[in-house]
Order: sequence, then structure tokens, then C-alpha cells
Amino acid sequence: MRSGFDPRGGYTLMKTPSHRQRSGRRLVLLVCAMLALAITTGVIGSLTGPSSAPHAKAATGPFSYFPFQ
Repeated sequence: MRSGFDPRGGYTLMKTPSHRQRSGRRLVLLVCAMLALAITTGVIGSLTGPSSAPHAKAATGPFSYFPFQ
């Protein structure tokens, strides 16, 4: 008959992550969040941006910040 104190079977306790592991997970989470934000804004920008090329009339001069009319 097995003893009640037998370590086999049942739930096992897990070690608490160390400070280095927690900070590493935070860093990975931060990088993934930044990539997700960049991809999301890129997709939204490509969907809402103009679908055709800019107008041929809107040409800028060499010393002008605004389109020449």
C-alpha cells in the first residue's frame, strides 16, 4: 500500500519566476506590443490612404515646401 506522503501523483508546486525571468518576459511583452502597434497602424494607414498615385499636377519646386499650382 502506498504512503500518503508519496511524492508521486497529485499536483506539483511550481517555482516562482526569478526577477530576471520576469523582467525578460516584460521586455518580450513590450517588444511584441510595439510590433503589434506598428503593424496595426501600417495596415490601417494602407487601408485609409489614397489608392492611386499622387496627382501629376502637384509638383514641388526645388525651394518650395508646398505644391506648385
